[in-house]
Amino acid sequence: MSQEDLKRQEIIGTGIPVPGNDIDTDRIIPARYLKCVSFEGLEEGAFYDVRFDEEGRPKDHPFNDPRFQGGSILIVQKNFGCGSSREHAPQALMRFGMRGIIGESFAEIFAGNCTALGIPAVTASQETISALSETVEKHPDTQIVIDLVRKEVTCGSLKTPVEVPESARQALIEGSWDTTAQLLANQREIQSTAAAIPYIRWSVEA
Repeated sequence: MSQEDLKRQEIIGTGIPVPGNDIDTDRIIPARYLKCVSFEGLEEGAFYDVRFDEEGRPKDHPFNDPRFQGGSILIVQKNFGCGSSREHAPQALMRFGMRGIIGESFAEIFAGNCTALGIPAVTASQETISALSETVEKHPDTQIVIDLVRKEVTCGSLKTPVEVPESARQALIEGSWDTTAQLLANQREIQSTAAAIPYIRWSVEA
């Protein structure tokens, strides 16, 4: 994937409102799913314990609601992603289909883990979150646009400013959020630099 493909200047999709403050990473992805060797299949555990009962029967949860199926922008409230710093939480959300998150506030490490996956986690006022949730509840097919260049969100007739740490915004806009891709794209420079460092050269020769 080229750096151009990694650029996240606009995120467009329909919304899924998940109400509640202090939704922690254990609720987003229960601890038993952390035993996986890779992140593959984590989407199955997203919000599992609040989506299903002990018999595996679906509960009343936005991720089970047919109105919001195919939604890719999560709308949340205060302190979303608090608790354990597990990166499995944003991995599960990404693999479930989330491409952006709009909330009143986020746990700092959770927001950083989102950025590392190319998922913008932008903040807005309580009034904005309420208006977005209300619009999506009434009209689930309303398109939402997260514009990172202009730092604003559009949803139907609503257009409002949002905030995002500048370092995260620039990384997403420029496509430099994927550190593995950055390393692969600069292999020659890395090898050249490594060759000029004596203790690395001696280690390789030994």
